Amino acid sequence: EGKGKKRSPLHDFKKTGELMLIKVNKTLEIKTKLLNTTEQCAKRCSRNKGLSFTCKAFAYDRVTKRCHWLSFNSLTNGVRKKQDHAFDLYEKKDYVRNCIIGKGADYKGTISVTKSGIQCQAWNSMIPHEH
Repeated sequence: EGKGKKRSPLHDFKKTGELMLIKVNKTLEIKTKLLNTTEQCAKRCSRNKGLSFTCKAFAYDRVTKRCHWLSFNSLTNGVRKKQDHAFDLYEKKDYVRNCIIGKGADYKGTISVTKSGIQCQAWNSMIPHEH
């Protein structure tokens, strides 16, 4: 990081252009608000500021400058993808990443088997290995 340079909150997100997520499961939550930039949307999503749920993604409507914070992402059951030229989808990398970075303490992905197909040991188990 350079001196005096702030890290963009967008670095924590994977961007997919022209895509919106539609919730099929009605229990999933969305909150929207007018905001001028994707950076402002990302910052609020990362901090869960003013949200009653854990923000896993947001979609930014470039036409109306409206941010849609989502309690779900593209990997969540009960969600479908929709091509939409007005939107860009930003998903928190921690929730869509398929690999562990460092010790994996922040890993929230969906992979639960090793490369060779062996089921991973649960974090709350000391069998067959101690952590």
